Amino acid sequence: MPWTKHDEKWMKLALQQAKIAFEKDEVPVGAVVVDSKNQLISMAYNLREKLQSPLGHAELMALHLASKKLKSWRLVGCKLYVTLEPCVMCAGTLIQSRISEVIYATSDPKGGALESLYQLGQDQRMNHQFHARSGLMADDSQKLLKDFFKQKRLLKKEQKK
Repeated sequence: MPWTKHDEKWMKLALQQAKIAFEKDEVPVGAVVVDSKNQLISMAYNLREKLQSPLGHAELMALHLASKKLKSWRLVGCKLYVTLEPCVMCAGTLIQSRISEVIYATSDPKGGALESLYQLGQDQRMNHQFHARSGLMADDSQKLLKDFFKQKRLLKKEQKK
């Protein structure tokens, strides 16, 4: 299925959120939730370092804000745009939220739970399934992640001197 102008618009916004995370010394992942009418519901970026919490993933932050705004934990008809393939924790939350679709930029071969390591969104044993697509602006997301970790390694090397 080809990407729409809406898909591109929302992924660009997710990438902007990831860039904010980068600037705040967080792993650069951004997420955006939109409703069935392509209206923005929420957006967020990683906050694990700031919150000192394993729950500070961009997806969880965006889902939490969307649920508060909609006054419902059920996000039926909503889409999540995220710059990195969700992990097991986030995929479980996506199932619980009844999200309709997830579009992510780049795969996570070490932790991805939608296609790379697991296919939780499509697991028929779960009480909810959702569609997942990947690859939209993958190069941009990969570059941001690589630059972030390169910077971290250089800083660590400098500190050892």
